This record gives sequence, structure tokens and C-alpha cells, in this order.
Amino acid sequence: MSESVCVSAQGILFDMDGVLISSIGSVRRCWQRWAKMYGVPNADEYEVPHGMRAIEIVKILRPDIDPREGLRAIEDMEVEDIADLKVLPGVKTLLESLPPERWAIVTSSTHRLLLARLKAAGLPLPDRIISGDVVERGKPDPEPYRRGAGLLGFRPEECVVVEDAPSGVGSGVAAGCRVLGVLGTHSAEELHGADWVVGSLEGLSVTANAGGLELRFVPLA
Repeated sequence: MSESVCVSAQGILFDMDGVLISSIGSVRRCWQRWAKMYGVPNADEYEVPHGMRAIEIVKILRPDIDPREGLRAIEDMEVEDIADLKVLPGVKTLLESLPPERWAIVTSSTHRLLLARLKAAGLPLPDRIISGDVVERGKPDPEPYRRGAGLLGFRPEECVVVEDAPSGVGSGVAAGCRVLGVLGTHSAEELHGADWVVGSLEGLSVTANAGGLELRFVPLA
């Protein structure tokens, strides 16, 4: 069994989907509906790539349409479809324990969709957010997490990124952050680029002190 790890940091940057909440049912249903609406072949079997911005998926599937129109359509569908959204284990207690100035959400979702999902989940809304529609280059580019660290007022190397997808892990690493991978949408092998991997956030405890934050968890062997 692995031993407990203690990591010092100034701030924590959380991805949303697959880390804080699970919306995989909505994502799958909505993208298959969207694909059918826009005449994408084999729409009923389409599996959306996790961790990619919706506008990039639109451009891949239908490069011939106005991407803003396609984005609005999928955004409307996902905002309305929150039937089986759920908060992942340990998340609510963890977020409520964090000083608000020490954490941010860095997500590929649009700002509107982020607000809808956090509200539906009953999770606290952070003061600092980097959403997919405010960056020029989405994950795995380092821009999202570099900007997230900047919002907190810290250097990337002073922050820990919490991610569930290889693209997000790659973004955090490229930004210069340390990365804690969380199982759920991908296997530990797929998250090999992360510094550590845990089964869920249920075993993560964070203590604030005069010097910043102390994260304690037991990584997978």
C-alpha cells in the first residue's frame, strides 16, 4: 500500500467535468443529438473526446458551418440536460474547506455551461474561473492553466492542477504546474503524465496555513 503524501502549494486549479462533477450522461446524449441534427455519420454512436472544447469538436465534425452557431446549439442542449448530473465523492466537503482566494476552476466548458452545472450540483461558485470560451488555445495547450495560476496571483509551479483527462494533464504539465490525476473518465495508465494519481478526491485533505496550503493524499501505487 502506498504511503500518504504531503504536498505544499499556494493554490489549486480544478478541472470541472470528471473531477468535481460527472455529466457524462448529458454529454453523450447531447452530442449524439447534435451530431444527428447536423448530419454527422453514425451519430447514434458518436463518443465525444473528453477534455476538448466544444467549439473545437464542432470544427472537427462540421468544418463547413459557422462554429459559433454549432457551439450555441450544443451549449443550449447541455445547459438544459442536467437530469443525471452528480457531484463526485469528497468534492463538496473539499471545496467548502478551501479559502476562496486559493482555488479556481479551469475548464473546457463555456462559462454559461459551467454556471449551469455548478448550480445544478449545488457546489460553491469560485471567485476565479477560466472557461473554454475565454482562452485562445484550449487544453492540452498550457494557456488555460497558466492563466488560472495568474488569476490566483501565483506562479504555475506554485499551483497543483487536479485533472481527469490526458489533455488536461498535458496542459498542466506544459504550464509548469504539478498535476494530481483523478480516476474516472480515464485509467491510471492514460494519466501517466501526472505527478500523482488518486482514485477519487474523497481521500484528499487540504489544510490552509500561513504559508499556503498542505495537500495530503495516498497516491495509487
